[in-house]
Amino acid sequence: MSVGALPPSMAAATLVRPDTSCPALFIAAPASGQGKTTVTCALAHHHRNQGRKVRVFKAGPDFLDPMILERASGNPVYQLDLWMGGEAHCRQLLYEAAGDADLILIEGVMGLFDGERSSADLAMLFDIPVLAVIDGSAMAQTFGAVAHGLATYRAGLPFAGVFANYVAGEHHYQMLAESLPPGVTAFGWLARDADIALPERHLGLIQAAEIADLDARIARAAAALNGANITLPPPATFSAPAIETMTPLLQGVRIAVAQDAAFAFLYRANLELLTALGATLVFFSPLDDDTLLSADALYLPGGYPELHLDRLAANEKMLTAIRAHHAEGRPIVAECGGMLYLLESLTDTEGQYASMAGLLPGKAIMQSRLANLGLHHAPLPEGELRGHTFHYSRMECGLEPVACSVSARHHGTPEPIYRRQRLTASYLHFYFPSNPAATAQLFLP
Repeated sequence: MSVGALPPSMAAATLVRPDTSCPALFIAAPASGQGKTTVTCALAHHHRNQGRKVRVFKAGPDFLDPMILERASGNPVYQLDLWMGGEAHCRQLLYEAAGDADLILIEGVMGLFDGERSSADLAMLFDIPVLAVIDGSAMAQTFGAVAHGLATYRAGLPFAGVFANYVAGEHHYQMLAESLPPGVTAFGWLARDADIALPERHLGLIQAAEIADLDARIARAAAALNGANITLPPPATFSAPAIETMTPLLQGVRIAVAQDAAFAFLYRANLELLTALGATLVFFSPLDDDTLLSADALYLPGGYPELHLDRLAANEKMLTAIRAHHAEGRPIVAECGGMLYLLESLTDTEGQYASMAGLLPGKAIMQSRLANLGLHHAPLPEGELRGHTFHYSRMECGLEPVACSVSARHHGTPEPIYRRQRLTASYLHFYFPSNPAATAQLFLP
């Protein structure tokens, strides 16, 4: 079965729909750290101010950039990942967006050609022109060489042009633009400006809700699109996969989902998949709520529990409620930070220690260096789920894992997956649309 496809038992009907089209642009770069998110936000905000409906997507498994992009566009942001979700799933998301948007922007991941299923692969598959954002701060004529390489490295890549970021001023930009080879268009520039920069921490950008002046930063970036070509790009045509109607395997199941500053790494596609399976979702805060909403199952996603140790440990009523939920044999799915919350203790990088829920025998310690990163698939008893791992903590657990993930890369480090009664916990952030049937089994009472 292909990733994202439904098993025969879940495919009740199919319907073929006509093609649709929408102006679209793929914002890529030669590497991470070039300013893709800032430029994408600036373009989205500009077109939104012109009265256009802008839909933005993020290539890859990132959680943090979509939070920022949602604020810029005013619309939901979904991840596009050919490995996690599959081509049909990505095509479905783009098709639905094209049906009611005036512009689609896709922010790439890492460098344009990085990864086995790269940004270039995604742009070529859907024939979306690439705008390459290049950090021009420490170069002049070499800017043209980098642009030439990006435009010509892969035959058939639809290439719109380049955008210069972190530029010293108008004269500097003119040098950069003059270095471009024939056929490569300069789209404009942004200056290096602390007032539009997006703050970061160890996992990437700081969460949107934590940046007090985020809207002002985005507005300033849009206003500073110096000489930019901000006309609408040409329309891209999106064909739809056949609709596959799901059997509501979670009909009547009530799932409590943790969502607050400590647990915010939630794929919109995951939540919508649970709803499509028939589940009712209710949301709660382990930081602020002193009771757990009545639910058949519990979903604890990743986030930053290490930044909120005192509040999490002090909320003993919530910890007691979660322990009671587990003792009653009800399902819990805990990912990364959600799993750390269920350990006996968690220690931050400053050595501050706090007791946690204690449903898993073990402890975790935050460290300053990356512990694991990459796309993985998890061979669970319910079926294979795909997802990714990205964490800085080191964990010790006294349980034998029920399975270990397999990295999509050769020599990648596997992640243990733990199970205790109906609790399933791992560092992996699962992408539920990769296997709806297996997802349903995890949450069924």
